[in-house]
Amino acid sequence: MYKPTSIINLFVAELNNYESHLKVLINNLRQWANNKTAPKEPERPDSFLEKFGMGWNPSGSEADSQRSGSRMEKSAWEKRKSVWAQHCVVDSSKPCHYRWLGVVSIAVLYNLIFIIGRSTFWELQNYMPYTWYLLDYGADAIYVMDSIVHAHEGKILWMGINEFQTEHYTIITFFMCPSTPTGYLEEGMMVKRLGRLRLNFAKSIYFKLDFISLFPTDLAYFMYPAECYVELPCPVIYRLNRLFRIYRLVDFFQKTESRTNFPNAFRIGRVILSILIIIHWNGCFYFGISYFIGFGSDGWRVRLLSFSFYWSTLTLTTIGEVPPPEKDIEYIFVVTDFLVGVLIFATIVGNIGSMITYMNAARAEFQEKMDLIKQYMEFRKVSKDLEKRVIKWFDYLWSNKQSLDEGKVLDALPDKLKAEIAIHVHLDTLKQVKIFQDCEPGLLAELVLKLRLQVFSPGDYICRKGDVGREMYIIKRGKVSVVADDGKTVFVTLGGGCVFGEVSLLNIAGNKTGNRRTANVRSVGYSDLFCLSKDDLWETLREYPQARDALMERGKQMLMKDGLIDEEALERERKYQMTQAEKVDKLDSTIEILTTRLARLTAEYASAQQKFKQRLTKVERGVERCLFRSCIQPDKSGSFDDDVYDNGTFSPRTDRYPSAPLSRSSSVAKSETRFPLERRHTTTGYS
Repeated sequence: MYKPTSIINLFVAELNNYESHLKVLINNLRQWANNKTAPKEPERPDSFLEKFGMGWNPSGSEADSQRSGSRMEKSAWEKRKSVWAQHCVVDSSKPCHYRWLGVVSIAVLYNLIFIIGRSTFWELQNYMPYTWYLLDYGADAIYVMDSIVHAHEGKILWMGINEFQTEHYTIITFFMCPSTPTGYLEEGMMVKRLGRLRLNFAKSIYFKLDFISLFPTDLAYFMYPAECYVELPCPVIYRLNRLFRIYRLVDFFQKTESRTNFPNAFRIGRVILSILIIIHWNGCFYFGISYFIGFGSDGWRVRLLSFSFYWSTLTLTTIGEVPPPEKDIEYIFVVTDFLVGVLIFATIVGNIGSMITYMNAARAEFQEKMDLIKQYMEFRKVSKDLEKRVIKWFDYLWSNKQSLDEGKVLDALPDKLKAEIAIHVHLDTLKQVKIFQDCEPGLLAELVLKLRLQVFSPGDYICRKGDVGREMYIIKRGKVSVVADDGKTVFVTLGGGCVFGEVSLLNIAGNKTGNRRTANVRSVGYSDLFCLSKDDLWETLREYPQARDALMERGKQMLMKDGLIDEEALERERKYQMTQAEKVDKLDSTIEILTTRLARLTAEYASAQQKFKQRLTKVERGVERCLFRSCIQPDKSGSFDDDVYDNGTFSPRTDRYPSAPLSRSSSVAKSETRFPLERRHTTTGYS
């Protein structure tokens, strides 16, 4: 028989079970009504992912799924709008964008050559007016479309200030202007939101240049007809504002220089084109000046100051073309001027060449490395996709001012200043690591000198699951994703300031992962990461044993919190370490005890030896007295028996003196009864 209370408890439990099932059913119906995707199967727990606390819960509980679903909830219209916006974003690294820049460059070259030409030479303007109208407004249409494309470009590819490197440095300031950033990156990723792209473009200087280049100055044709008859300048000069779009031509040149396999030939062609354009403009100006002075009105009438300045300029620049000298003094003066002119010209050219070389030294070195890499890839038949990735990586390095070798730059500084700069730059970043937060300043100052910057391209794997952990990484800029083995499922995305891989540097005993990576980490966009290797860490920790023990303890606590440590293995390691320590302590104490005992025994031995010698001497004297008194007697003649002497040594004869206490066979007699004759006489008192 069941008790009523037990029946009620069973009933309540059953109701709770039905209630939970009903909640799950309602939640599924709500998701189906809102066109939500079914929840994913629960993933295997991973402490590497859980410790970041980014909202990812592998248990797939209802509350977490609702919270994550609410963040990602979008209506059908918003989804379509997002997809449309992504399709409208222009990736400036694509070949189609490069070809579009080529079309824009043709329009810019057209305006650059023919606007000034038609403004000066009226016959050219009047030769085919309708064709010029068609070409002008065709170029304007390209400008309008380029402004739209420019506002939706979503990647930065700029190479800084351009320079021309030939055997002789050619200064062409018309083309030595900075190239354009064709969009922008946010934390290493290409921005795909149209509003932010347009806002960023509107705030840039290039929006102003585009606006000026498209300003409808052609409206002046209503007041001044385009036809021009023997008067300068022609009204087409009002279109001169179209030249403000020249930065797109420079951008096209730089992209071509990065893509071509013959960069030197391209640079020579670019210099030749620049010289031809400058000659064209200079000829137009000369024609205009001649027109305003009046053709044949004065025949370049000589004015003393102007002609003297002109003659001096021709002479000192070694151009010549001056009236030949006739007198000796004139020859001397002209020869002196030519020699001085050569020195001045060489000095000016040398100084300008040095300045250009100094200004472009970093860019030249960077471009040389890039050319060598391109030649190597061409020689080894590297695939085009990989070649594009390498070129994009170089572009990113230069655009973000990361082409400098920090170690080489700082080598010129003393160690003290180098350490101060490293602390100022990297110390705040290193303090973000949990295991280093409470370390002493000296250790942190040593570690900041070991940090190395690494740049990863979009899609590069920073580490893979199962790899041996030899480095830890600190994200300076950009984003990285923790992905599944299939490379498609993204568990969590880490941003600037996040740290991963720090525990694998400590070699903690009992770590279930065996100091191996527990997840795949992949770069989303361009990511700048600080790297600290295991060898550098342990080399530094040798000088800080207390900090080493503290770091090991923090690492163990982190592993215990994540459930990634084997308690039994850790305990065995502790016992082993304690046993070794005890052995060392015991050995030290034993050595001290033995040393003390040895010193005491040595002292006792010395004292006993001294006492023994004293006693031995006393016994010897007593034996001597006994021998001489009882054993040694003179014969009847009053002389000593010669038989008792053996080479001057006393030897008693036991056959004659049987009552002698010592026998010849006794060891005591051998050692005690051999005395010199003189000593015996002295002892017995005989003279």
